[in-house]
Amino acid sequence: MKRKILLAITIILLHTQVFSQAKKPRIMIVPSDAWCITKGYYTSFDDQGTKKQIPDYKKAFQNDLDLKLVISKINGVMGEKGFPLISLEQTLKSLETNSAEDAILTSKTGGGVTESPIDKLRKTAKADIIMDLSYRVNESGPKKYVSFILAGLDAYSNKEIATATGNGAPSFSVDVPILLEEAVLNHMDNFSNSLQKHFDDLFENGREISIYVKKFDTWSGDLEKEYNGEELGTLIENWMKANTVKGRFSTVDATENQMHFDQVRIPLYDASGNAIDARAFARNLQKFLSAAPFSIVNKLMTKGLGQAVIVLGEK
Repeated sequence: MKRKILLAITIILLHTQVFSQAKKPRIMIVPSDAWCITKGYYTSFDDQGTKKQIPDYKKAFQNDLDLKLVISKINGVMGEKGFPLISLEQTLKSLETNSAEDAILTSKTGGGVTESPIDKLRKTAKADIIMDLSYRVNESGPKKYVSFILAGLDAYSNKEIATATGNGAPSFSVDVPILLEEAVLNHMDNFSNSLQKHFDDLFENGREISIYVKKFDTWSGDLEKEYNGEELGTLIENWMKANTVKGRFSTVDATENQMHFDQVRIPLYDASGNAIDARAFARNLQKFLSAAPFSIVNKLMTKGLGQAVIVLGEK
């Protein structure tokens, strides 16, 4: 009887392990900045005397039927490989109806973190991987073919984790989505395998984010202030060691006024199975600093999914 119970438990554990390893990353396909700007789907603004251009995804969808069809085709290819898909167009609609989504998050005294359109998309969609797409239709005599670049970006760290580039075979067809589908099909096995390999590494070693700890000028303390014989900066580093996956992070900068932690490895999911982002992880550090013996009033701000800033001294 005991053997049967042990066997049943073993089967359940093996099934759970296989299920975890088979879990796929959620992806969202986005036209690249270069593609949007080349096509004229962008808005311009002046940033301290420098003219900048940012993609206007809504304008692209409203004016380019091929884009919608192309994304639909690639979504179909990835869906067949079992990857959960997040619709860019539907995410844009969610952003549009959410009045709380501002381009700039500010403190009561004016401090803030600027978010780009892709940062806002990532925060709303919570995709694991952004598939950045560029394509162009070329002519070869009476025939046409498509050149494409497909880059898989970690939505949290913005690191490129997979890439596929190539040209489709010349064809008399003028259907751009079909030309592109034919062009990318030969590359998708290696591309999707790279995505899955990266996601498996995240399961094993945690997701990468960045954390900044800064101070308002109005705060009289700093990161060298001692509590029970230890500097605040050292105590924050100790907290990071205790709360990151396998204690993995890098201290990029540490002064009396600010600290920057990069390659901070955090768990993918909490105990309830919800995805953990930089804000959720940093909220625990925020609570740590708010509690005794520190009792430091502080403000938490985020940029996209993968970057959080805690500013000490006020809200």
